[in-house]
Amino acid sequence: QVQLVESGGGLVQAGGSLRLSCAASGLPFSNYAMGWFRQAPGKEREFVATISKIGDDTYYEDSVKGRFTIARDDGKNTVFLQMSGLKPEDTAVYYCAARLDYPSDSSYMYDYWGQGTQVTVSS
Repeated sequence: QVQLVESGGGLVQAGGSLRLSCAASGLPFSNYAMGWFRQAPGKEREFVATISKIGDDTYYEDSVKGRFTIARDDGKNTVFLQMSGLKPEDTAVYYCAARLDYPSDSSYMYDYWGQGTQVTVSS
């Protein structure tokens, strides 16, 4: 059974930093591109970042470029999202997702999802 478990969310002041982790099990992690998405109250789920299965390509949503960094550790079957310079508009539930082979910025292309972790940025 595939499981993706996010952790690291919380409450932080604007300008602060958080590092999200997503631990994967039940799948050949190195065969999967990984992505982070987020969903704010009353809004649709949106793409944040994705990383290729060998970690050589990364893509970011424009509003997080230069502030967020996605990385993976295949030895630990874990993907990370380092977030800095956080803004109130970054407040959302953050989800990690796994897609076989190639990265994508479309949530419809992902095969497996975690349950999400709440990030709240206060002004």
